[in-house]
Amino acid sequence: MALFKGVSAKLVLPARDTALPGRDAPLPTADTHFVNGRPLKGPYPEGTQTVLLGLGCFWGAERLFWQLPGVWVTAVGYAGGFTPNPTYEEVCTGGTGHTEVVLVAYDPADGGFDRLLKAFWENHDPTQGNRQGNDIGTQYRSAIYITDDTQLTAALASRAEYEHALAARGFSPVTTEIGAAGPFYFAEEYHQQYLAKNPNGYCGLAGTGVACAIAAPAA
Repeated sequence: MALFKGVSAKLVLPARDTALPGRDAPLPTADTHFVNGRPLKGPYPEGTQTVLLGLGCFWGAERLFWQLPGVWVTAVGYAGGFTPNPTYEEVCTGGTGHTEVVLVAYDPADGGFDRLLKAFWENHDPTQGNRQGNDIGTQYRSAIYITDDTQLTAALASRAEYEHALAARGFSPVTTEIGAAGPFYFAEEYHQQYLAKNPNGYCGLAGTGVACAIAAPAA
């Protein structure tokens, strides 16, 4: 199947039967986290929970989360679409349906998920649809893919609160997808912890300047 071309194609999600076919085998990637040396694919400590967070280009987003207290490990990859084991180049066409996400494995004790949600909302613009700033395409859409009902309840409540706060400042409605996590496909090795390997690399994180009312616990 030919790769999709053009900005307009990148702004429209494909249907399952028109998405790129992908491949059966996972792409080669790193085994351990470049910063903390922990295994990207587990096993994770008992009690650890995971969530997939999409807030634009995953390079800067991953750095944001690996620096937070209570986070055990992070990894970047692709989720929310149809194409199995896609390449970065395929995701960039808009033909996979995936968005760039960060897998965050964290300790849920002491408000760990609230801390993640506060950082998520305050570090991107969740009203822009299929873009973040100059990064345009469905791969940059805002998303929270949860792994249990407790996360779902907290994520939906935080979206409602933050949308109200944004509206008071004149912003459009929130476009963030919130739903159950489907398959997560690890991105290629060079994307993992990219900004630790390339400190002067591109970081597209830019919040709205509107505070999220979640009272995240202190470090």
